[in-house]
Amino acid sequence: MIRINLLPVRAAKKKETALQQIFILGASVSAVLVVVLALWLVKLGQISNAKDDINASNAKISELKAKIGKLDQIKKLKDEVKKKLDILLVLRKNKTGPATRLATLSDVTPDQLWIEKYKENAGQITVSGLAFNEELIAQFIRALEASGEYEKVELVVSEQKDVSGNKLKRFDLSFKIESVAPVQEQPKK
Repeated sequence: MIRINLLPVRAAKKKETALQQIFILGASVSAVLVVVLALWLVKLGQISNAKDDINASNAKISELKAKIGKLDQIKKLKDEVKKKLDILLVLRKNKTGPATRLATLSDVTPDQLWIEKYKENAGQITVSGLAFNEELIAQFIRALEASGEYEKVELVVSEQKDVSGNKLKRFDLSFKIESVAPVQEQPKK
């Protein structure tokens, strides 16, 4: 009988299997390392992109803050111009002169009523004149109040006067120039 010693074959197979297992283990570890390295590189790329996005957003925020600053300046200028225009409007409304007041007075004066005296002092006006009757004086007072130029029209004196044989009514009126409320300054912020 022939005996074959199989021990070296088994030992060789064990070595070969051990080598294969070591190779597979090394390949597996290498593959895992490659996957981990790839994932790490992908995450680094994502982090880099996120940082770039943050930097771009910060730059855009800086631009917008500059624009907002310009808008605030424009709003301040607009408010200043509006205040100045309001003041000009009030000044135009308050702009009075004897010519405009006398023109209004002339327009509202009825026929058969004559103004003999006109006196103006610090917004207070006194007018003296003659009329054929009391109705004309009352009509004149109503017209002055309705004109919008004058306020607080009061009849001070009304008496009969003989002029060249005609009996006329002499009158004295007192009234004020219509005032416009001035614009109030708003506190600065």
